[in-house]
Amino acid sequence: MRRFMLAALLMTAAPVQAKEAPDTRGLYLQLIHQARGDGRPRAALAYLDDFERRYPGDAEARLLRVNSLIDLGQIDAAEAVPLPVETADGGVSAVRGHLLAARGRWAEAAAFYEQAGRASPADPLLRNALGYALLRAGQAGAAIEALRGASDLAPQMAVIRNNLLLALIVGGRDAEAEAGLRRIRDGGLRRKLAAEAVRIGKGG
Repeated sequence: MRRFMLAALLMTAAPVQAKEAPDTRGLYLQLIHQARGDGRPRAALAYLDDFERRYPGDAEARLLRVNSLIDLGQIDAAEAVPLPVETADGGVSAVRGHLLAARGRWAEAAAFYEQAGRASPADPLLRNALGYALLRAGQAGAAIEALRGASDLAPQMAVIRNNLLLALIVGGRDAEAEAGLRRIRDGGLRRKLAAEAVRIGKGG
């Protein structure tokens, strides 16, 4: 309920004035990130439309718009968004990687993820993205190493754990993959990973 009250307050607030509270921009961005995190990219785009009227040309907002459009599968529209110059955290390189991954250009995507990772070496999701891109590019060994690094940073994150298991299967590390699967004891996940490994092996 508090989130929706915040949304209402932000959407109906007056245009930005010099005396506006300095954290208003941060509240907007938090709301947009939350909408994406909740799987509501259309809401994120609606909030972005309002945000960008207040803060035109904001670099973070542009990156969020690209990611929200990718969430919706609107890749042409995402590619049409002009990207800012590189940010200190490598965010622009990460978004370029996402766009290339959405087109299935995995090796190129991996290069951008690696560049972004150098700017944010402790970001587990960037390492995860790098590992998956390397896996899809046919570099299972490098993918395993990248995903192990991501897992060390975020051992409880299921998407990283699953991608590491997938890379182990594709890379022929059957004993290690089996050990990990036994700890999970999820037959549905086992079947899903096996099917995905076959698909990747066929170049799908």
